[in-house]
Amino acid sequence: MGRRFFATASLALALVLSGGVPSAVGAPIPALPRPGGPATVVSVDELTPTRSALFIDSPAMGRIVQVQVLHPASEGPRPSFYLLDGVDSTDDESSWTKKTDIVDFVAGKNVNVVLPVGGMASYYTDWQKADPALGVNMWETFLTKELPPIIDGEMNGNGVRAIGGLSMGGQAALILTSRNPDLYRGSFVFSACPNTGSPASQNLVRVTVASRGGDATNMWGPASDPDWQAHDPWTNAERLRGKVLYMSVGNGVPGNNDFQGDIDAATVLSEGAPLEVGALICTKEFQSRLDSLGIPAQFVYRPIGTHSWPYWQDDLHDAWPTIERALTS
Repeated sequence: MGRRFFATASLALALVLSGGVPSAVGAPIPALPRPGGPATVVSVDELTPTRSALFIDSPAMGRIVQVQVLHPASEGPRPSFYLLDGVDSTDDESSWTKKTDIVDFVAGKNVNVVLPVGGMASYYTDWQKADPALGVNMWETFLTKELPPIIDGEMNGNGVRAIGGLSMGGQAALILTSRNPDLYRGSFVFSACPNTGSPASQNLVRVTVASRGGDATNMWGPASDPDWQAHDPWTNAERLRGKVLYMSVGNGVPGNNDFQGDIDAATVLSEGAPLEVGALICTKEFQSRLDSLGIPAQFVYRPIGTHSWPYWQDDLHDAWPTIERALTS
């Protein structure tokens, strides 16, 4: 695709992702991170025998962060699959447990599914500055330094990890994997746009963050800041070599999933369809990038599907055999 078309598609993608109009967001007073010392578990709520909510005092984040874990009822060591949310992640529970059948789907599987709660429009990264709307975000430090020892210690993790996510969370999963290749065996990405280094991709990220009241300059600085390239899976693709990589995306054509329950057809056509088309363009370009480097990856192009939760539920089901291989091989 030509650069102008890609820029136009990326901007449209960003506008759709933002819902077109910025959402009302509270303006919490940003807390300052407390450097030094490990994160500690304040409390654990056993929601069910196979679902626990951990409340973790994070020095990096400067606050208590909730992480829910789906896990076997039995004791014994097991690998952990970290699964990230999209741009609208809320503070009560992960959208994965709200909007998919993941609780029932992973029941009986010998794996911890680690679901961070919160992170709206944060890209699950370390921000350079506190943001007036989105507060302090030091998610990379929390997810890669503070949380893994807790999951291994409190939830019988065996030190083997993979990570995945949808849309913003899928992009974040690739970013975290490329920046921490020794931590994850694989990255699983549903309907995302991996590139963050080009001007068009920066526009996508900036509009996405702004749609929830934040300023991406507080995240990775101005356009000239090297932090943008440092967090770009395209630029750092070589660091993905040897990982199990799985990317899936639809083509924007509505299917049966788009017309069930209370789903609004107008929203499907005006938002979900063009957003998935943009993700499709990004995914194909990223495949070309990996192919040029000879880095193996599995790409799944669904013949239908918009940017919506029923398809991400299907994606998780379809990807699970590959996830298991990454965690057990």
